[in-house]
Amino acid sequence: MAVMGKLLKNKRAGDEGLAWHAPNLAGANTLQLSSPDFAHEATIPTLHAGKRLGGQDLSPALAWDAAPAQTAQLLLVIEDPDAPTALPYNHGIALLDAALTGVPQGGLDAETPADGVRLLSSGSRRGYLGPAPIKGHGPHRYVFQLFALGKPLTIGKSDTVPDSAKPRAVLAAAGDVLARGRLDGFYERV
Repeated sequence: MAVMGKLLKNKRAGDEGLAWHAPNLAGANTLQLSSPDFAHEATIPTLHAGKRLGGQDLSPALAWDAAPAQTAQLLLVIEDPDAPTALPYNHGIALLDAALTGVPQGGLDAETPADGVRLLSSGSRRGYLGPAPIKGHGPHRYVFQLFALGKPLTIGKSDTVPDSAKPRAVLAAAGDVLARGRLDGFYERV
């Protein structure tokens, strides 16, 4: 598998495909997103990595400032822009109650999400999917992005978002961002 990682070493999705750079998700960077489990631009502990890498697929605890008073809901997106794919790989997407100022460790678990957390399909499954980069591909960045939305997210003619909505459809439908915050962590499989 390390051979595959070395062959794909220069193949990366890139930052420009992150939700953070979508014009409809632009907003004031006023939410301070953090985790007691790792610092911004630091290594994510193995506990939070994928099970096949010896981790537990346990989502890290996250905390943030109170969202602006007009916030209808929060959108949390976790992406890997270093994946050797056309777009950043989605490791989790969720709609959160606007009153929340954090989620506990494991709060993005598909079986038992924290109160106020509604998990959507990340493309391959619902819930948090821990880091699991290709061996030998180098460090991967995992970007936790939180958006305070001024109106409830809806898709199509529906007045809600189906749990099975594809991540790109969710991101395209989001807008009216009142505030946003970002936390980057790194993980490398050697």
